[in-house]
Amino acid sequence: MRNFHRFSLVALGLVAACATIQIEGDPAVEVGAVAQTEPVGTADEDAADDPAIWRNAADPSASLIVATDKKAGLYVYGLDGSVRSFLGGGLLNNVDLIELADGTILVGASDRGDPANAKILLASLDTRSGTLSELARVDAGPGEAYGFCIGEQANDGSVTLFSPIKDGRIARNTVRRDGDGWSNATETFSSVPSQPEGCVYDSRTNRLYVGEEMAGIWRFDVASGVGDLVAAVDNRMIVADVEGLALAPDGEDGGYLVASSQGDNAYAVFSLPDMRAVGRFRIGGNAIGATEETDGIALHLGSFGASYPGGLFVAQDGINPPAAQNFKLASWEAILSALEAR
Repeated sequence: MRNFHRFSLVALGLVAACATIQIEGDPAVEVGAVAQTEPVGTADEDAADDPAIWRNAADPSASLIVATDKKAGLYVYGLDGSVRSFLGGGLLNNVDLIELADGTILVGASDRGDPANAKILLASLDTRSGTLSELARVDAGPGEAYGFCIGEQANDGSVTLFSPIKDGRIARNTVRRDGDGWSNATETFSSVPSQPEGCVYDSRTNRLYVGEEMAGIWRFDVASGVGDLVAAVDNRMIVADVEGLALAPDGEDGGYLVASSQGDNAYAVFSLPDMRAVGRFRIGGNAIGATEETDGIALHLGSFGASYPGGLFVAQDGINPPAAQNFKLASWEAILSALEAR
């Protein structure tokens, strides 16, 4: 969602001019992007939205990024930023993926094609060819689909999916391969007071993190559905809108949670499990260019080759002239080093 968070200046009760000021949070260190993807096909619109990362453990340099053009469908990119394939899928907003026990890479994306009835697109990713094949579209209940993230696969083969709906509800789907199709059950898991979008699941602690765009980050216990606002929009760490969320897990419950502070083109980093504010960073400072008005982000640890030895961070770039929007790739190791050196 785009929201520029500006306000008019009024002096002595008289409007002297139509001046506006951008809210700026706490200082942020700058880290240069290593690469960028080709632009999405929808030009002159807010179209690129959310990425997900598949890491090739055998050959990290052959890893893939799946990302949405929310006006048209799903792209698959290589780490060099080139388009490997495109799956036309309509109005797909957020995307996530999981490797199933049988080796299938299951991709899911929120389908906004019907604003009154949320759906989820399910697809499989062929990692050799870099192509997607649609498997099914399943219902996620009433309301407009918005955010999306995948939980985990249970022992019975079922997979849990979470869909923050635009009206504040969070839908939970349980899908299972059923012969040539997919069975599906949906329920309301929980809710937040106003519009949510980004979410990410922590399989270590069975916790779901959800961004309420104008309020902050919620953490839910998946077993009970009970949640707490663990990081509020404060115009210091987070300037609304809260958008994409990503995890960098470490040990049983440690690591970091990263959030897109869209209102001032920055990313906020919190330590886990205490949600202590660690610092903020921005992508920019080199010829590849900066990221601005970021919606979705993705983060995956492990080596992705010499350019990303400690992990890969991918962020949507909402302003990328003269081309259409795209996605920027950065080294997670470089981001941590910059935060530690500040």
